[in-house]
Amino acid sequence: MAFTDLNISKQILDALAEAGFEEPTPIQREAFPVIRSGKDMIGIARTGTGKTLAYLIPILMKLHYAQGKYPRAIVIVPTRELVVQVCESVELLTEYMDIRCVGIYGGTNIRTQQNAVYEGVDLLVATPGRFMDIYMNGMLRTPLVKTVVVDEADRLMDLGFMPQLRSILEVIPEKHQTLLFSATFSTAVTALASEFMVAPVKVEVAPQATPVDTVLQLRYDVPNIMTKINLLKLLLADKEEYSRVMVFTESKKNADRITDKLADYWKDELSVIHSNKAQNTRLNALRAFREGRSRIMIASDVAARGIDIQDVSHVVNFDIPALPEEYVHRIGRTARAGKEGVAISLVSPKEEERIEMIEQLIGQKIELQALPERLEISDVLLDEEKIQTANIIYQKGRPKGGGAFHARSAKNSKSPEKKKKSSF
Repeated sequence: MAFTDLNISKQILDALAEAGFEEPTPIQREAFPVIRSGKDMIGIARTGTGKTLAYLIPILMKLHYAQGKYPRAIVIVPTRELVVQVCESVELLTEYMDIRCVGIYGGTNIRTQQNAVYEGVDLLVATPGRFMDIYMNGMLRTPLVKTVVVDEADRLMDLGFMPQLRSILEVIPEKHQTLLFSATFSTAVTALASEFMVAPVKVEVAPQATPVDTVLQLRYDVPNIMTKINLLKLLLADKEEYSRVMVFTESKKNADRITDKLADYWKDELSVIHSNKAQNTRLNALRAFREGRSRIMIASDVAARGIDIQDVSHVVNFDIPALPEEYVHRIGRTARAGKEGVAISLVSPKEEERIEMIEQLIGQKIELQALPERLEISDVLLDEEKIQTANIIYQKGRPKGGGAFHARSAKNSKSPEKKKKSSF
């Protein structure tokens, strides 16, 4: 099936053809007719399957052309980066249309965004907090809103945006269409749907929380953070193989730590993005990576959701995420649009339980790789690792049944540490 078979307007078809899009993805084929019918819809599809265009194309066809001052459609997303990306997708699709799209998000001048909204907007893309800020300032009116999209709903729930979503939907006209898109149909997303949607049609094009088949998943077992950094250096040295790499961490501290260690080798090839970085810095880093001016992006999980960058050769999980679903979102940055990719996880002893939970979620074992012979195994433990190791030893040495932690138990508790060290 081609886009021409889906009764899409000529203006959008021309824009799609110019951008190189030929065939709709499964979520797009399934979602288009439901959205056009005016019914509420829940779209469940893994990352990299084209969810953004699945709702933008029918919405833009409904908007048709610019009119009035107030928004007629609203898209709510969890992060500033996603606001920018959705707006870029709108710009691509409206090459031959007159549609005003405004993106609003925190971390930047609110007056500039208020002025843009006040001048007139057809499609508003927003993070929840900034939407309510501008609404409460009296610069945003919603009486004409006919369609509300809640994108990356599971991520919005994870970040605690439920109160803001309630506030937003309270100021939207009662008669409107709600479209909810999510990679997973979690309990929180189910609660969101039941509270705000009317008899929604559920469109699910793949099993929940499953990675695409074209991602080769590998793991290396390593003893500590410094050894992880040494291994990362070895892997990234092959520039031909590791041509465009996203390295994910759980903490901003590790993101900066990796950047500092790799800067001696590839300073001009590095981008870093996390919530402590200024907004312009984050957007410039993302742009440099997307345009190929940087080869390596180091990111906290803020970049794991929805960021659409083509031809990412490898995703490296420097830290294993605490939430198994986050693993699926991370590795969804590679092997997009039917292409192949590689996902590599660097697993420390304390992360073994996390990787087991991930394997249980995805229903498969992640292939273990032998450590390279040239890898330097570090015996340096950082401060946070010392605390974590002490906690692991204490928990393993605690007598069952809540008895006193006496000297013999403390002595025995050292054996797990020795055993783990001997395995590397």
